Amino acid sequence: MLSLPRTATAPFCPSEVRGSIAIPAQAPLWRKLLRVAGPGLLVSVGYMDPGNWATDIEAGSRYGYALLCVVLLSSLAAMLLQTLSLRLGLVARKDLARACRDHYPKATSRVLWMLAELAIVACDVAEVLGSALALHLLFGVSLVTGIVITAFDTLVVLGLKGKGFRQVEAIVLGLIVTIGVCYAVELAMVGPDWRAVAQGFVPRLSAIENPQALYLAIGILGATVMPHNLYLHSSIVQTRHVGGDDAAKREAIGLSTLDTVVSLSLALLVNAAILTLAASAFNGSGHTEVTEIQDAYHLLDPLVGGAFASVLFGVALLAAGQSSTFTGTIAGQVLMEGFLDLKMPCWQRRLITRGLALLPALGGVLWLGEAGVGQLLVASQVVLSFQLPFAIWPLIRFTSDRALMGPFANGPWLKTGAWTLFVLIGAANLWLVSALWR
Repeated sequence: MLSLPRTATAPFCPSEVRGSIAIPAQAPLWRKLLRVAGPGLLVSVGYMDPGNWATDIEAGSRYGYALLCVVLLSSLAAMLLQTLSLRLGLVARKDLARACRDHYPKATSRVLWMLAELAIVACDVAEVLGSALALHLLFGVSLVTGIVITAFDTLVVLGLKGKGFRQVEAIVLGLIVTIGVCYAVELAMVGPDWRAVAQGFVPRLSAIENPQALYLAIGILGATVMPHNLYLHSSIVQTRHVGGDDAAKREAIGLSTLDTVVSLSLALLVNAAILTLAASAFNGSGHTEVTEIQDAYHLLDPLVGGAFASVLFGVALLAAGQSSTFTGTIAGQVLMEGFLDLKMPCWQRRLITRGLALLPALGGVLWLGEAGVGQLLVASQVVLSFQLPFAIWPLIRFTSDRALMGPFANGPWLKTGAWTLFVLIGAANLWLVSALWR
């Protein structure tokens, strides 16, 4: 079995552990699945961060179960795009950032890098606000103090120095389980109308006829399909050692796709649970203006009949904010190494990202006050949606290139689905720009 390299500078940077997790060729299927599982989980935590909470809570409060179909469709879109990403990494043995640097002019590559970095900062703003809000709700510290405390999560990354990639995946799994258990208990306490929940998953245009509903739908899309996750996934799948023949690649693609679908299905359940909780507890009781996470926290006590549900809510929010610490750090390293061929210790990369995120987070809270956190969270997710086309375009182009992908290049159906998704996301973003302009 291949041993996991250890470095003093980058404890879990994918480039340092590429091909370090062996998949025994003669092992039974269940053992191969266990060895392959992990990258999908790391990607999935980005689909249940505090930004998702803000969009889902407001959507459930305002429109009940109607926008569950948007959560479902966004999750399916994420599964398709993340599948393309893992195929690029496993077949071409290149991450998306490296492929862009190799195939595009330097100026184009740098623009794509800056847009991807902007997406990471926007995502980190949501993590800062969500973690600070959780600390505020659970321990009574001010939001400003909570934001300052989040600056020290770099120490968490330093604590992982010398740890292997599997340990990081295990920590993330623990945080995901924490979020899932908290919401399972809360839903059991609230008791939603499951028939109405099932109807909410049925897609219909009437759900987004209202401009505010469409704005939230775009926010849900940006919160669900994160652009930097496409760069991240194409890199971290390369931590698995895959044989060079077509049969081995085909098997690796199949197992990694299963890992991705299962992991993103968990994220789908969490996001659907957040929206369902808001629809059941708030919209169903006439509280249709719950647009702030802290309002949701305080309203759960009287509506559910005890403080336990709100405590679970706060714990899950804190876990959601912290889980993205790991993936944000790794994604930032992937971007810098891929686009710039620049390596940096994890803690330094984390410090830069968090420093850039603290400024808008602190500024927004000081300007808008506690009541503006929800607006900032939703806005950060809309920013992510605007960045999506700039990551999707090269991803589709590269995975459709037979010179790069060989027999694993996208087929007609896969290309049609991917380009259709690209057009829909671009059209939704243009509509939103025109609406804001008016």
